[in-house]
Amino acid sequence: MIFLKTEDEIELLRASNLLVGKTLAELAKIIKPGVTTGELDRVAEEYIRDNGAVPTFKGFPNPYGGSFPASICTSVNEQVVHGIPSADVVLKDGDIVSVDCGTYMDGFCGDSAYTFCVGEVSDEVRNLLRVTKEALYIGIENAVQGKRLGDIGYAIQQHCEANSYGVVREFVGHGIGKKMHEDPQVPNYGKRGTGTMLKKGLCIAIEPMITLGDRHVVMSRDGWTVSTKDRKCAAHFEHTIAVTSGKADILSSFEFIEEVLGNQAI
Repeated sequence: MIFLKTEDEIELLRASNLLVGKTLAELAKIIKPGVTTGELDRVAEEYIRDNGAVPTFKGFPNPYGGSFPASICTSVNEQVVHGIPSADVVLKDGDIVSVDCGTYMDGFCGDSAYTFCVGEVSDEVRNLLRVTKEALYIGIENAVQGKRLGDIGYAIQQHCEANSYGVVREFVGHGIGKKMHEDPQVPNYGKRGTGTMLKKGLCIAIEPMITLGDRHVVMSRDGWTVSTKDRKCAAHFEHTIAVTSGKADILSSFEFIEEVLGNQAI
């Protein structure tokens, strides 16, 4: 069932999502060669709790059993999504790390993701990040009242495939509100004019997951980490948005991150 949000509910969603952006900015300050993804998780959880929220990812149930053990997802290089932070995973010069973060505050969820460069990253990989981020905003441009979900997916898919990148099919965006994952699903591929009609008050997380090579993915033995089958890099950017009577209202923010990164931002 799809729940359309009131203006007051959208403002609560905005507050939770802005906290996600600020949390990711705290991580941007420390992402560099030699830092572990476990340290990123520690800093994120502390910041989220210090600001009156709880991390929605921690304890999130796996349909196959168990629950997610950390407060953020850290997916390095060929890992697409749901990478588990660890004191044993040390970031190296030339790596990329996608950090997905969720918060729950005052009854509503925030969800956003950003892919960071670690030190000096190759032009080939930086271009993958640039195109993935562009695709996110192109998708958001199509999140307009009266259009359909297929218009969002089509726009993302066309932009990425025109640049010879793969578009992951198995994992998609989603509705968001009092729960982190609500209806509808929001694929990053599709046909124009198909799917659920977009209405004012619909709040969704749009999150292109794009690969440097083939689009196919594999699940690791930990039951969470998803990686590219060909072991080539993947990028992931995500915003939570609200459909309005005009252009989409972006409730999350990359501004805090990019203030930290300065001219190193993608």
